[in-house]
Amino acid sequence: MTLALTHAHGDRITVTHEATGTELFAYVYRPEAPWEAPKPYLHPVRTLSGGLVTDYRPNDHRWHKGLQLTASHLSGQNLWGGNTYVHGEGYVALPERIGSMAHVAFEEVAAADDQAVIAERLTWHPYDGELWAEEERRIEVRDVDPQAGSWSLTWTSAITNRRREPLRFGSPTTHGRPAAGYTGLFWRGPRAFRYGHVFTAEADGGDLMGSQAPWLAYVGEHDGRDGHATVVFEHAPANDHTGDKGTHPAHWFVRSDPFAAVAPSWAFHEELVLAPGDTLSRGYRVTVADGAWDREQVTAHLDGHTW
Repeated sequence: MTLALTHAHGDRITVTHEATGTELFAYVYRPEAPWEAPKPYLHPVRTLSGGLVTDYRPNDHRWHKGLQLTASHLSGQNLWGGNTYVHGEGYVALPERIGSMAHVAFEEVAAADDQAVIAERLTWHPYDGELWAEEERRIEVRDVDPQAGSWSLTWTSAITNRRREPLRFGSPTTHGRPAAGYTGLFWRGPRAFRYGHVFTAEADGGDLMGSQAPWLAYVGEHDGRDGHATVVFEHAPANDHTGDKGTHPAHWFVRSDPFAAVAPSWAFHEELVLAPGDTLSRGYRVTVADGAWDREQVTAHLDGHTW
């Protein structure tokens, strides 16, 4: 179950499962087009058998890239990319609001046996380049299970406000557009995954937009090869809390039409306000599996793994 890691410095880190020869993912940190709100992302992400489960620059939203941390509305700036939602006007091209999340340095890049770690420091900036936040990010690959055909990664981020005023995390929904609470960790599935099967521990299919649940599973069918893949998203129980300042529960942003997308939104219905000097910490786990898992399989898998 050995994992291997290859670092193309200044560009990307690739993690490979040596027994199958499958590149599980590439973590790309090289900046790309400014209008996309440059930020690191994971793509391609694959199952152990090599099935693709992410998309990159689709023609409907060129700034959607695999799995990435986003901030669609941040104190008037857009660190999501593309056009900005403005109430009463819709999506408007406002290049002067496009920010970025910039790679600073890696604290750890390592792989041993069945685990791999990427620990990184980043800075967040509005359009003018001012320092707004510093982030400590850690991505770990673990729980590689060839028998179950699955592997998992955890993503933790600690974002510290370096402004002299609060950072206000919002979304199109907090700015007036219903059912568009996307922000935070965002996954864009392949075009073939449109009309996929979505379910949680409490609900099977239907409209899960804006719902709450500790995990959400998305099952899609591949193009170009037989079979399905299942991607399970979890947010850490601690995500629902902001210390002694009360709670801020996560809500799911999820679509299977017109495209596959999932985000455990940190600002679906209400803005999340981060005071100067305070740190916002969030943790997620994503399990990538071959096959069409049902609720019983997902539950059995998650029961065997704790935060």
